[in-house]
Amino acid sequence: MTIVLIATAAYLFATTLLVRNVAAGRPDPGRWWCWPAALGVVAHGLYHVLVATGTSGGPDMHFFAALSLVSLGMAAMTTVVGAQGRMAALGVLALPLALLLLLVYHFYGHVPAPPLDWRLQLHAWLALLAYAALAIAALLALMLWAQDRALRRRSFNAWLRALPPLTELEHLLFRTIAVGFALLTAALLTGALFVNDLLAQHLVHKTVLSVLSWLAFGALLLGRWRLGWRGTRAAGWTLAAMALLLLAFFGSSFVQQLILGRA
Repeated sequence: MTIVLIATAAYLFATTLLVRNVAAGRPDPGRWWCWPAALGVVAHGLYHVLVATGTSGGPDMHFFAALSLVSLGMAAMTTVVGAQGRMAALGVLALPLALLLLLVYHFYGHVPAPPLDWRLQLHAWLALLAYAALAIAALLALMLWAQDRALRRRSFNAWLRALPPLTELEHLLFRTIAVGFALLTAALLTGALFVNDLLAQHLVHKTVLSVLSWLAFGALLLGRWRLGWRGTRAAGWTLAAMALLLLAFFGSSFVQQLILGRA
């Protein structure tokens, strides 16, 4: 419980620093918020390590555990980007989300995980990293859509003024998508190599939706390279592809684990 309190205090402090600066419309709030954010990330990750060592089997990959791990990856990526002096406003969304999902996981309880060999663990961690990177891309797409809409209406609030220029935001969006696409490709390849008997393991729908999401992200990157896609079109493709990816794992896991009670 102590480690959860440390993560809670650190995330809240970092978020408070960011909100104060974003509310003032400062595009560069400095890097002081990165220290408590980093402490929150470390405490968040340590909590999962302690849970894994305290239960039998491998790391907990249950529905809420997976959500918490993805949010941990999002918070870590946000902190790394923020330490470089870019996109601090992203932390206003990513850090509270990480805190919320950590608390939900903590109070929901932990499910003893079945033992997994290193190949399936590699597949699972690659998938979670891909989800984290592409979830960051979805948040960036929302910011891009909001900024493009504000430009058309010539109406900016303090939060939008804290964002970087539109071209820089687009550049960061597509760099994040490229990283997430590479991770998702690796996750799908390891899944094809290491996961057997998809029908018995209720994985067909996950695989189909994941492949559709992979195709959508690939088409977006190709459209950017060949046709110069940008703005609201890029944001729409990103959000649609992310929706497919969320349904692939978290939608099916919600039904399988929480409604049907299957492992």
